[in-house]
Amino acid sequence: MLLPLGLFLLTYVLLLVLPNYRAYIALASGALFVVFGILPLNKVFFSVDWNVIMMIAGTMGIVSLFIESKMPSLLADIIIVKMPNVKWAIISLALFAGIISAFVDNVATVLMVAPVAITIANKLKISPVSSIIAIAVSSNLQGAATLVGDTTAIMLGGHANMDFLDFFFYRGRPGLFWVVQIGALASTLILLWVFRKENQRIEVKDKTVVEDYFPSVLLVGTIILLILTSFIPEDKKLSITNGLICVGLMVIGLIRETVRSRSLESLKKTLKEIDYFTLLLLTGLFLVISGITEAGVVDEISKLFVKVSGNNVFLMYTLLVWASVLFSAFIDNIPYVATMLPVTGGIAFLMGIDPTILYFGLLTGATLGGNLTPIGASANITGLGILKKEGYEVSTKDFMKISVPFTLAAVTTGYILIWLIWR
Repeated sequence: MLLPLGLFLLTYVLLLVLPNYRAYIALASGALFVVFGILPLNKVFFSVDWNVIMMIAGTMGIVSLFIESKMPSLLADIIIVKMPNVKWAIISLALFAGIISAFVDNVATVLMVAPVAITIANKLKISPVSSIIAIAVSSNLQGAATLVGDTTAIMLGGHANMDFLDFFFYRGRPGLFWVVQIGALASTLILLWVFRKENQRIEVKDKTVVEDYFPSVLLVGTIILLILTSFIPEDKKLSITNGLICVGLMVIGLIRETVRSRSLESLKKTLKEIDYFTLLLLTGLFLVISGITEAGVVDEISKLFVKVSGNNVFLMYTLLVWASVLFSAFIDNIPYVATMLPVTGGIAFLMGIDPTILYFGLLTGATLGGNLTPIGASANITGLGILKKEGYEVSTKDFMKISVPFTLAAVTTGYILIWLIWR
């Protein structure tokens, strides 16, 4: 027990201290679990959730083609034209970023929408800082809304055997999608207060021109196929069905784009856009989690949580949500959620309860909690990186003036709703 626990703790410390090497640390740790005989060699391949890995890789490729088609920019232009002033333009962009982010990676969403906000700010000669922060936190907020919204959502889907439609309605009750939307409405009130003085009028003279609509068809097709597979009984489909859909449609898009452009440049560019670092990190983490599960560490952590909560479901739920918010404010939520999913399942088993309320509480706290600080979510880091390129240095204090009330409004709303729906 001491060796796997020590190795696990060392892995986590190194993940925090050396963020640029996280993938290699996770893979090396996974290899050590195998070398020391903690994780049997014959269980290595099956320890990795290949459905999750394939879904993430395929979605990333499709999103890259979608961005390249300029469709997101056109949609943003259409929205802005209908807005009366800067305040509503920024809020509509933030809401638009959120909607897109429910189906597209958060970082990709920020990269799509932020340039539009920068353009508005430059035209009106105002600072783009607040608007970029609003777009980043709104993107991160919606990551928990659907199965393909964020890596953490995909991981929950894989662990709890949830399909696309389960995020909308699960076992006859409203799913995470509706909880997140109501949380988004609550946090929008915060944005209305932040931008209450931005009443300058705005005009868009030149709309973005989209020359290829096929990537948009691919993205919509991915969502439709994921929905349709939700109706297939689990015993009648492969465990990697969702992954095959995402990768398959990406391959179709790459072949079509290669034939259309008569060169390999688009193929190379799209393949470069896939975040292999995250895929390797997840692969390593799956091995580590499987190793500590095999050694009984997960069971012991679960028992500790149950002991601290005094076997009280409400106290356990509260502890899980707000501890996840706190941890995710400072550490990447991918390794955190990867670790806590089996622990949460173990807690529910020991308490003799349905794990759903704890799973949803975990995902809400971990995903939304990343918005508290500039380093808590990749979308925030990306947004601040864009601002830095534009010559704007954003302090933690300035970031948290928006992020803290925004996050507290969203998390508190989700915390209350999940308890009321799933207790």
